[in-house]
Amino acid sequence: MDRRPTERIDCDVLVAGGGAAGVAAAVTASEQGLRVVLVERYGFFGGGAVAGLSGTVCGLYAASDRTERPPEQLVFGFADRFVRAMETRGGLTPPLRYGKTFTRVHDPLAWRETADALVRGAGVQVLLHAVVTGVLMEGGERMAGARVWTKSGPVEVRAGVTVDATGDADLVAMAGLPSFFGDDGRVQNPTMIFRLQDVDMPRFLAARGADTIMGPEVTAMIQAANASGRYRLPRAKIWLFPTPRRGELLCNCTRITGADGRELNGALHPDLTEAEFEGRLQVREYARFFRENLPGCEEAFVADTGVQVGIRQTRQVRGVTMLRNADILAGRKSPDGVVRSPWPIELHAGEKPRVEWLLDDWYEVPWGCLVPERGEGLVVAGRCLSAEHEAVASARVTAQCFGYGHAVGHAAAIAVRDGIALRKLRGADLRTRLNRDGAGLDR
Repeated sequence: MDRRPTERIDCDVLVAGGGAAGVAAAVTASEQGLRVVLVERYGFFGGGAVAGLSGTVCGLYAASDRTERPPEQLVFGFADRFVRAMETRGGLTPPLRYGKTFTRVHDPLAWRETADALVRGAGVQVLLHAVVTGVLMEGGERMAGARVWTKSGPVEVRAGVTVDATGDADLVAMAGLPSFFGDDGRVQNPTMIFRLQDVDMPRFLAARGADTIMGPEVTAMIQAANASGRYRLPRAKIWLFPTPRRGELLCNCTRITGADGRELNGALHPDLTEAEFEGRLQVREYARFFRENLPGCEEAFVADTGVQVGIRQTRQVRGVTMLRNADILAGRKSPDGVVRSPWPIELHAGEKPRVEWLLDDWYEVPWGCLVPERGEGLVVAGRCLSAEHEAVASARVTAQCFGYGHAVGHAAAIAVRDGIALRKLRGADLRTRLNRDGAGLDR
């Protein structure tokens, strides 16, 4: 029971979730002249990139077997805008080698400040430290907004368009609309990412090279150390990224499974709780291994972990269109494509993550992957898009999440102003709008 009076807010667009997709959707829709409310459970924006400390902007650059090839940027639009804004704050590295492609590593504080400036500058109404507790439905399957818990009491947000940018398709589930979990319920494992400071970076780079994916010699060292019984290191192939901060490595190396051996599902509260405890235990083990085995890390210490465990995959919407595994490897384009991606399938399960590269090419995500197969007034943005298990292992990364939000923001403007149902909106028309706003989908 909550005896406090319920506040009511009326708007054109409600965005639930302030990660990359939610920020892009809210800013884009507001800049089209719509009244936008953005609800975020933390006191800051960033989602998995900041709270989960994923720390990288992946998905911007082409992949190639030609190692001498310089970074070739293929993704623009809101992602490019956000990257440029972080650069002005000194919060972003130059492109760093990541296997056959490149990525960029950000300062999480710069990410937060960049998002703050864009969201507030666009005039978005923001509810921080606020959680959606239920959806408002009209006539069975039309979403008309959501109920939100805040410190001052319950809030009812009424909206013409609602955007589920929670990452976990929470609003989709609340509405009882079709959704699914991974491959027959099997999802990619979570990771607790951490920051290692006081690294002698020149010595580290001299020994390990410029590639942020550690080579086979490190994998062999981890396997031998694990087999010796002196350490507990369940993942052998790891990523270590220099950051914009002096003497700091961003460490993506833990593999979190349950006591029963399952890949834990972050949308299930027992699994999420277990993942947080297990993740912090593994952080200490990997940090100890680095200090004792990697040149330049002898005096290093753990500065922090993610505010939450890093989640790669949970619940996804079943959409009008499904992005297929084969679409990634074939570099499939579509007249309805609204987001471009050159990122590989990066499947995290087992001791070694599996990477399948798309070389010198890209694929496109059709508009229908963001539209539920049933229900009106709702659209999704982010890693909860409609995609097969392996396909989402490519389509979930940060640059593409910015792109989903960019597309959804423009779609909301068309839906509100022209009275067109989201599922009747032509992806080709939306693509034209996105290109006019710098998406570069046809460049």
